[in-house]
Amino acid sequence: MRAPTSVTSRLTHQVTGRDSATSWGNDVPVLATPVLLWLSEITAMQAIEQHLEPDEMTVGLAHESRHLAPTPVGMRVRLTATLIEQRGHKLVFEVRGHDDDDLVLEGRHTRALVHRATFLSTVDAKTVSPAMGVRS
Repeated sequence: MRAPTSVTSRLTHQVTGRDSATSWGNDVPVLATPVLLWLSEITAMQAIEQHLEPDEMTVGLAHESRHLAPTPVGMRVRLTATLIEQRGHKLVFEVRGHDDDDLVLEGRHTRALVHRATFLSTVDAKTVSPAMGVRS
């Protein structure tokens, strides 16, 4: 990886019914926490993607974030992810999210820098063959 000193990415997302807690077993039409966390991961991935070598990728490693306020369906949420630390293969991002009224997310997201072929080989080793019901 061509190590940047600091990079920031921004993402704006319109909250739809598919993003709402009602799609996750809750009865409230607000942005679901798992979706908000996923959006923060996407934002972090976008911040670093242009700095990766062709044989590299990042994978999610940890979240230390707080979902602070509800965002109703129909409202936009704006996320930022800033690379604040690199420790070996670990990349730590500060993540924040705002809707039109409130700070809705703050915390850290850690990604691991991995060799793409090695990672995909691990996935392939765990893949179940649908025809035989056994690992390939």
